[in-house]
Amino acid sequence: MVYPVIHKSTLKFLKELSENNNRDWFNANKSRYLDAFQDMCSFADGLILEMNKHDKLEDLSGKKSLYRIYNDVRFSKDKSPYNPRFAFGMQRATKLRRGGYYVNIKPGNSFLACGFFSPNPDDLKRIRTDIDLNADKWKKLLNSKSIKDNFGKLRGETVTTAPRGFPKDHPAIDLLRHKQFLLRHDFKDKEITSENFLKAVNRIFKSVRPYFDYMSEVLTTDLNGELIV
Repeated sequence: MVYPVIHKSTLKFLKELSENNNRDWFNANKSRYLDAFQDMCSFADGLILEMNKHDKLEDLSGKKSLYRIYNDVRFSKDKSPYNPRFAFGMQRATKLRRGGYYVNIKPGNSFLACGFFSPNPDDLKRIRTDIDLNADKWKKLLNSKSIKDNFGKLRGETVTTAPRGFPKDHPAIDLLRHKQFLLRHDFKDKEITSENFLKAVNRIFKSVRPYFDYMSEVLTTDLNGELIV
């Protein structure tokens, strides 16, 4: 099967945009932007198609999934008008499937991420309660070969001390301190333009399913295992 590829011209456009982050340059190179944008739409469409073979996503098209390249500078110290990257997110469908996927394409900083970026207070409390009760399950899951090989360690923002209601010397305090529960895999530029890149991204995202399946069970049941959604 031939998968959509990200062309070198797309990375070149992003690199030059980073060096010329102004409206005059962008307007003069608008046709290059449109070509690069279509390149990423095709890639995202292909990835969504492949991922729906082993998961179920809410996203219907790559174009709708892509984030804007235009910066909102109203409340930012950085007044650069553009964010020189292409990125898109994909959310799992229905309340029973939890977790999301993210792809960031930027010369020198391309990566994919997946997990739970901003759990609401109720979800965060439920996750921490499960860590408290089932720390061994969490450690076994996060130390599994598929997670370690593809992502390394759990990432995301943490609180500086023990969260309220948990002792500082809790044996799983490193997990309890998390506010985000993210996994990340970095890519080199030469990997991005490989004809096998989409296949690699799909394979890595597929490897996170045991983690997503466990978290989905936690976040859709109460402490007695009864469905709550």
